[in-house]
Amino acid sequence: MSGEGSLGELRAEVDRVDEEIVRLINERAGLVKKLHLLKEANNEQVYVPTREKEVYERVRGVSEGPVPQEGLEAIYREIMSACLALQKKLRVGYLGPPLTFSYLAARRKFGASVDYVAAEQISDVFKEVWAGRADYGVVPVENSTVGALTPTLDTFLDYDLRVCAEEHLDVHHNLMAKGRKSEIKRIYSQAAAMDQCRNWIGANLGKVEKVLVASTVEAAKKAASEDGAAGIGSVEAAEEYKLEVIAESIEDIPGNVTRFWVIGRSTSGPSGDDKTSVICSIKDRVGALYEMLEPLRRWKVNLSWIESRPSRRKAWDYCFFLDMKGHCDEDKVKGALEELRNICVEVRVLGSYPAAS
Repeated sequence: MSGEGSLGELRAEVDRVDEEIVRLINERAGLVKKLHLLKEANNEQVYVPTREKEVYERVRGVSEGPVPQEGLEAIYREIMSACLALQKKLRVGYLGPPLTFSYLAARRKFGASVDYVAAEQISDVFKEVWAGRADYGVVPVENSTVGALTPTLDTFLDYDLRVCAEEHLDVHHNLMAKGRKSEIKRIYSQAAAMDQCRNWIGANLGKVEKVLVASTVEAAKKAASEDGAAGIGSVEAAEEYKLEVIAESIEDIPGNVTRFWVIGRSTSGPSGDDKTSVICSIKDRVGALYEMLEPLRRWKVNLSWIESRPSRRKAWDYCFFLDMKGHCDEDKVKGALEELRNICVEVRVLGSYPAAS
């Protein structure tokens, strides 16, 4: 068999497999449309995070390679996104403009087949969902380097919305510009990104002017439009605005990850690996915080995150955001919450949802 003949035969075999893949994807879509009719009859949500996690886990479990799991998940993300669109064209709000890290997290969660609604501020994402102009919103809640994103937590105090799911995004900041590093006179960046790269900037560009802007995409726009300017942002933003990436991954701490919450009006059923997020307001007295944490110890509920914020009701009055391991329908979490309600001024369950892998 000649090399050319072998190549042609292999390509024909690839074409045959492609045709079968397309046939099976459409078969899957047909089944999803039937499922949608049952969901409508039972008044169930179109987007079900627990089912999403189950599909990813099943796909990982049956795959024998050689496609890496990350690539396989990316393929299935778009398959599920397209099937969601057959049921309902979802609208998802995010902190814009396009190509911000919030946008990238939203695309990673929902894929390309939904409509994305850019918001100027985190509070605007909440407004879009609250008003029904968006089905879901994606907001940053915590960064592994700088901690909690307080604008998100503070806005939750104003809107009775739920946490439906979470997404983790590896955040790599890049220095991008039209010219050379030696020509840079000022750096544009969003505040959190600038903070996450503070040491690198000090060591490499300590004397240049530092200017804060609303987003990393705005930083890229500024760098593209001004001589002697650089921006800090994603590779995608650099490509969009035709900038050179002068230095890659300039974040001070490797493994820089931002956690995002998907907000909506409903919570998720148990998946077997869940978190429950809660806001607790405690009485202003000695030992109140200890009393709040004691039921979690007694019920053996693992507390994975705690953050305090001013309640905005009166000076020095605080509320606490808690992440517990487990679902609010589980006996131990349910028992701990019941005790918390007897101790605290107010307990508000933001939602139970599958833990991000």
